[in-house]
Amino acid sequence: MGRAFEFRKARKMKRWSAMAKTFTKIGKDIVMAVKEGGPNPETNSRLRAVIQNAKAANMPKDNVERAIKKATDKDTANYKEVLFEGYAPHGIAILIETATDNNNRTVANIRSYFNKCNGTLGTQGSVEFMFDHTCNFRIPAEGQDVEELELEMIDFGVEEIFADEDGIVMYAPFESFGAIQKELESRGIEVLSSGFERIPQITKELTPEQVADVEKLLEKIEEDDDVMNVFHTMQE
Repeated sequence: MGRAFEFRKARKMKRWSAMAKTFTKIGKDIVMAVKEGGPNPETNSRLRAVIQNAKAANMPKDNVERAIKKATDKDTANYKEVLFEGYAPHGIAILIETATDNNNRTVANIRSYFNKCNGTLGTQGSVEFMFDHTCNFRIPAEGQDVEELELEMIDFGVEEIFADEDGIVMYAPFESFGAIQKELESRGIEVLSSGFERIPQITKELTPEQVADVEKLLEKIEEDDDVMNVFHTMQE
């Protein structure tokens, strides 16, 4: 098992509990996908991927259809994806992915969280280089040989593949998303979910007291409605 497996395992155990915002996140993803490529999933690969994720999250079909319809309304605000970088206490790098319709509000909120928790909001590029930007796909395990699939998918950018209790997971560089999605679809392989993650190249172990300091900041950030994902270099 490689680094992606360990990263996924740690995040699933530690932070997957904060999923109350999942439908809100998917709703924003739908708006951005529709604004970018139109409301037809047949011709919009990004929207197809979001719909797969909605299904995996048990989001009702009616909710998805309403979100797509709402996104086609010209009065519906578009969301801009903005990346924030900074340091938590004890030298832990933090990378924050947001989707916002009001950048001034988001900047002010994120800055306040860092200030209140003895962290430092950094400049663009200050910590992003410490993380590998990856894409991932989950497919059903039934009828698949992991080793054989790995050999076949290497040509499309897959770097790590493993099975867990929910199926088979593939990891690749961010840039390989389109090629892998297209190949899986051409093979008739169902994609249960897909997405993007930023895997820390190096993690830092902290004492329980130090972990509590970092967790305080992470919780404030994750509670913000504009925040989509938070990644950090603290060992979990």
